Amino acid sequence: MRGPAAALLVLVLSAGVLSGCSSPSSEGGAPTATLPTSPRPTSVVAPTADPETARLQALAQLAEQAAARIPRPRPAAPRPAGAVLGADISWPQCPKGLGIPERRTLGSPLPLPAAEYVVIGLTNGPGFTTNPCLTDQVAWVRERRLLAAAYAVVSYPDAAAVAEHGGVGPYDGRNDLGALANTGYQQALANVGAMRAAGLGSPIIWVDVEPVPDFAWSSDLVANGAVVEGAARAYADAGYRVGIYSTPYLWSETVGDLALGLPEWRAAGQTSRTEALARCGSDWVIQGGRAILGQWVEQGRDQNVTCPGVEAHLGRWFFQY
Repeated sequence: MRGPAAALLVLVLSAGVLSGCSSPSSEGGAPTATLPTSPRPTSVVAPTADPETARLQALAQLAEQAAARIPRPRPAAPRPAGAVLGADISWPQCPKGLGIPERRTLGSPLPLPAAEYVVIGLTNGPGFTTNPCLTDQVAWVRERRLLAAAYAVVSYPDAAAVAEHGGVGPYDGRNDLGALANTGYQQALANVGAMRAAGLGSPIIWVDVEPVPDFAWSSDLVANGAVVEGAARAYADAGYRVGIYSTPYLWSETVGDLALGLPEWRAAGQTSRTEALARCGSDWVIQGGRAILGQWVEQGRDQNVTCPGVEAHLGRWFFQY
């Protein structure tokens, strides 16, 4: 979704999504998203641990990690009816030259002054990496007393990661799907640890599901789905709401017709605010969830807008510094 990945996303959106679906914007506004009528699988792997036991184990694992004190959120100021403008940032906005070799930071521009909220990326591209200037980006948002939220890329683990993490978590690590789900689970807990260490407050963590250049997904959609499902489970066990960032095309290319039914943050590529709002409509359902945000790219920045009705409950989706 950022830097070189953003370019790929735009190409895929243009070739695979925009040409294959009709925009609801021609109907005179952005209709409320509805759920698809055809049945879709809601899970590809089942945890074997008791849910309460898994939750307590996740919290205990996080408690062992150093964490900064996150201030209490202020109540979100009431907003008049209408879409609220925001932005998202991550490793590309860090000063140039930081990060892993495959994802050197770019010094890209920070959000426009009109942005009222910022969704901050936790990873430096794939899982088990950390945004190299996460703490500084949190400070930037805090100093401006903006609304904040978090997102994290989930990626297919290599054999070494599965060997290290596949046996730890709420799934049966003795089989392939369980080991992959546990590894996705551990990716997510690592992100939560980094988030807390940086002092980033957020009621939700958005799981970014899209192609990750240099860290490709497998050709097995069920196996990919197990990684995504494990990550989502970990964020929930750690006490957060969970949402999905993607497009219908990118989601289906990665995990098939898996329908987790989680809130959705829908990408529109290099288009416009009007098109991003149109993505709130029922033509653009990703995995059976409610539309919360629409995103578009303009002036070298990822810009975002709330979907209809979200402005009345911003505290449900953002942390107010």
